[in-house]
Amino acid sequence: MKRICYLLLALVTIVAQAAEPWKLHLTNADEGVNLHIDLYEESITVPSMEMFGPMNGYLNGKGVYGVWTVTSFDIKNEQIATLRLSNDLGSETQSIRLTWQNDSTYLMELQDGVVVKKAVNRKLVKILPKMTLRVKQ
Repeated sequence: MKRICYLLLALVTIVAQAAEPWKLHLTNADEGVNLHIDLYEESITVPSMEMFGPMNGYLNGKGVYGVWTVTSFDIKNEQIATLRLSNDLGSETQSIRLTWQNDSTYLMELQDGVVVKKAVNRKLVKILPKMTLRVKQ
């Protein structure tokens, strides 16, 4: 019975993902990076930035320095989208390319160098320029 419920839940998730491939929550647990996006409408409330209303998404995570909001995007097709992020101060920007690889995996590639940083052992270091993100259920 549990197996059937799990399979039904997975099927519903896959169908929902296929209907809106650019509305999702992605994470890389090893690097502590989260990406919340809805590229169809401004529906996401950004933590600590509620006063600006709903946006298309944000990047944050364990140790990530600040919150990076989606300021613009370009959906190339159902497999590739490019996002432009700005830090919470508005002083730095980062372009990322997301490539859908399978039902639960996306490749995130930072474009034009790496600006986003995270705290590691009390020092700021750049995040990886390429990382695999998984759909968070």
